Amino acid sequence: MNSYARIGLLTAALSLTPLAPASNAAQQKQHSADRIDWRDQVIYFVMIDRFADGDPDNNDQGTGEYDSKDGRKFSGGDLAGIAQQLDYIEGLGATALWITPPVANQWWDSNVQFGGYHGYWAQDFKHVDAHFGDLQAYRALGQQLDQRGMQLVQDVVVNHVGNYFGYADPMAYDAQHREQGFRRYRDGEGRSAPSQAPFDQNDVNDPKQRAAAIYHFTPPIRSHQDQQQEWDWQLADLDDLNTENRTVRRALRDSYGYWMREVGVDAFRVDTAFYVPPEYFEDFLFARDRKAPGIMRLAKSLGKPEFHVFGEGFGIDAPFTDAAARRIDAYMRGTKGERRMPGMINFPLYGSLLDVFARGQGTDVLAHRIESMMEVHENPHLMPTFVDNHDVDRFLAGGSVAGLHQALMSIFALPGIPTIYYGTEQQFRLQRGSMFASGVESGGQNHFNRDVTTYQLIRKLADLRRDHVALRRGQPTVLHRSASAGAMAWLMSAGENENLVLLNSADAPRLLVADTKLPAGSRWVSVFSLDGQTHSTVLQADGRLSVELPARSGMVMVVQSDVRAKVVPCGPIALDTVQADAAGDLRVAGHADSKQDLLLVLDGALDQAQAVTTDANGAFQAQVATDSWIDPTQPHALWAYRSTDGCSSAIQAIKTHRPWQDIAAVDDPAGDDTGPSGDYEYPADRGYRTRPGDIRHMQVSRSGRALRIHLQMADIVQQWQPANGFDHVAFTAFFEIPGAPGGVRAMPLQFADLPDDMRWHRRWRAHGWSNSLFSSAGASAEREGQGLDQGARIAVDAAGKSVSITIPAAAFGDIASLEGMRLYVNTWDYDGGYRGISAEGRGLSFRSQNATDASPRVLDAIGPIELRE
Repeated sequence: MNSYARIGLLTAALSLTPLAPASNAAQQKQHSADRIDWRDQVIYFVMIDRFADGDPDNNDQGTGEYDSKDGRKFSGGDLAGIAQQLDYIEGLGATALWITPPVANQWWDSNVQFGGYHGYWAQDFKHVDAHFGDLQAYRALGQQLDQRGMQLVQDVVVNHVGNYFGYADPMAYDAQHREQGFRRYRDGEGRSAPSQAPFDQNDVNDPKQRAAAIYHFTPPIRSHQDQQQEWDWQLADLDDLNTENRTVRRALRDSYGYWMREVGVDAFRVDTAFYVPPEYFEDFLFARDRKAPGIMRLAKSLGKPEFHVFGEGFGIDAPFTDAAARRIDAYMRGTKGERRMPGMINFPLYGSLLDVFARGQGTDVLAHRIESMMEVHENPHLMPTFVDNHDVDRFLAGGSVAGLHQALMSIFALPGIPTIYYGTEQQFRLQRGSMFASGVESGGQNHFNRDVTTYQLIRKLADLRRDHVALRRGQPTVLHRSASAGAMAWLMSAGENENLVLLNSADAPRLLVADTKLPAGSRWVSVFSLDGQTHSTVLQADGRLSVELPARSGMVMVVQSDVRAKVVPCGPIALDTVQADAAGDLRVAGHADSKQDLLLVLDGALDQAQAVTTDANGAFQAQVATDSWIDPTQPHALWAYRSTDGCSSAIQAIKTHRPWQDIAAVDDPAGDDTGPSGDYEYPADRGYRTRPGDIRHMQVSRSGRALRIHLQMADIVQQWQPANGFDHVAFTAFFEIPGAPGGVRAMPLQFADLPDDMRWHRRWRAHGWSNSLFSSAGASAEREGQGLDQGARIAVDAAGKSVSITIPAAAFGDIASLEGMRLYVNTWDYDGGYRGISAEGRGLSFRSQNATDASPRVLDAIGPIELRE
């Protein structure tokens, strides 16, 4: 604990709201509510400002903070608008509504040229923001939800307030002299501090305020590898609260207890939980304080022992790792079993869903994640699950509708609380577009259409989950996985209730073979399928499941307990030897009955299966290509299959290391990351000082038709803890496939065309949190094209200042080789879209003296180069 924290503990207690009987709103809520189980809930998450405008009179508060055509400013959504759309939300199958913070916010931050429309920059935790309505409007929303039997989840922040102070030179910060270089900022309303006590004590130059130590008085975080910085320094320039200070702790408990009493809130989602110590939540939830009790103690006194609290820990694990998951778990329980938050948002599961259903990685990635989360977390059923939210790209920004539907089906058929971000059901591609016609990025129309296929799908999934207890409360057992895009199966079990879940993430049929240990001859029938058809299968001897799954299929099945089919023995089918040759391909020998037609199936890929016929002695030999494999550490599966009766050999797990051959190398000058005009400058933020967009060298290699691009950079920045291992830069690569028809010259959203008359057929884009591949179908200057469910593998060597991108052969379609392919790579930066550029360099935009809104978003580039094998 630092010295300011110790001083803060000695300050006089504030005049807080004493513990009192619940207000009318809270009393009505507690008297009418039945006990709920959060495992049974479906949450709909709304960004207030972007959802619905019920009262246009509160849109513009006269400080320049409102502009429904500017994504940086307030757009007009409010609490009254949400209340008007409750039929729509309930019709989706949602049982709980989560709203972004409704509290009074800093409306405009001139330092970053951005507004607090989102609610996370508080200036008063106990008042409703004027743009959203007032206390009566909030109470009305709570009462209407209560009448429908729905729960209200309020987003809360304990780590910070808005940006009211900072340091002239953060790099010169001296913790022993915190007043040096300190400066305060005025917001759009003329304030230089929050209006609520004690958070108004933010002037380190005032000895009394410095002694009160309400804030840590620190600069922005420089390194997320420094735990103390992460807890005590400013996240994104937001004033960091001293949560070790008893006065701060009481004020936060009092502030959020206010909404429980006055509105009847049923749960809290805690923003930026990682930026306070996990032990803090023992106080926040369980403090014994008569005037400001812990949230859980207050909830119990209000008759809500089931009150839920879940936090945001933005941590995404790479495939087959779980460090972030374990860090997340520390916010739910301590090493000695200390009670903390009952739930945390399941970010690692989100990352795996994206990898599998939007990036074409093997279903073994999701299988590992399921097994990991059941091992690491004591109660994953209380952890909200999601497929996109307000801090990440929309799923459809890079994935397909088919992939989205499979990801949605997965969160409704796995432990956790399914959470739908507004607009996902309307197939939104923009991260924070408006649902209402007059709002920003709405396209001039309302988006409350219940006939959209994704809306209808979520409704059916909510009904399915409600009707099958095993989906809500069961334990999953993974039965089948694939090292490539393809089949997956798991069983959800809750006592005698069981559901079998089958998926095929590939764009072609896949064969699923699994030993289930379920009764042989039992018949399983779908109660839900993504294609709307009824599917059934009968288990073979020893409970073996063998089923051909259509492309992009998904189904949930139940056993017909009164049906038991006769099981016919399969007879001998076996793989005797499987060996890799020098190129990494497989030489296979096996046997079955004589004159049998079989298929050699690799990772279930029926469309690529190799036909073989046994000779008179029942023997066969074949060679199987493996040039689609790009990860030598992951085992693949091979088996022989007889389609006439569904019989197959035992599955053999195989690894092979394919050699990589260098086919191109290009040096790039240092310091040429200055755009087409040569005068582009990075944003002023310190994270850009090391020129993270400056390419120094590119090496291109191939293994079969798979491609690897290795980029040596001036620096790798990890300031914002990016999931992909780099931030402050976005990479975009364009591929022209020789002989392929069509193609597009425009570089989508970058306000430029490809040089040298190049036309692209495939395009890859990634920044710290996205990894997307597109075909040129439907692409233009304004449209990215058709999202492909084949993503790249990204490997980062921060110390070596390099990024490697491996693109599987399947991403390029059915091509014989890479010979003659042209490649062009460039850098910029990305945040919900390619960052802007202006003559002034406002906020986090780039700067160029003669910049216009149509200036090219290209910083540094290599190519086009032609690949030769």
